[in-house]
Amino acid sequence: MSRLSLFINSGFSATSGPRNKVFQAARCRRRGTAVVELAFLLPLLVMLFVITVDFARVFYFSLTLTNCARAGALYASDPATAAESPFANVQSAALSDATNINPQPTITSVNGVDGSGRAYVAVTASYSFNTVTNFPVIPSQLQLARTVKMFVAANTPNAN
Repeated sequence: MSRLSLFINSGFSATSGPRNKVFQAARCRRRGTAVVELAFLLPLLVMLFVITVDFARVFYFSLTLTNCARAGALYASDPATAAESPFANVQSAALSDATNINPQPTITSVNGVDGSGRAYVAVTASYSFNTVTNFPVIPSQLQLARTVKMFVAANTPNAN
């Protein structure tokens, strides 16, 4: 038998021996370092995640309020809509887009005339938003409000 085959059959390999134990100890220390780094960074990562979730919720509620104000303004700006609409008034038309918000937003509408004599309606949807958690630098409550202003459509005579 050759020396090489004796070495291979003897159970020794490049990964066994005193040199490998040094590498295993270094690898174990690196794992411990990674755990310590994770322990320091995990609270920061969780805080960033919660802030991101709150920002997404504020964005979602803002879009919902805009849709509410738009639906109410569309209802109020067309006089023919009231007869054909399933909604009884501007508030119920506006709140139809806020079925998933509890408590429901506050809807107000104002009629007016601009400088050139055109009639308009302005519908405002407002909501008091509460964040998920109370961090010191982030406000725990925000007042969200969206206003949509539309000109009132002219009455057209019935073609019949």
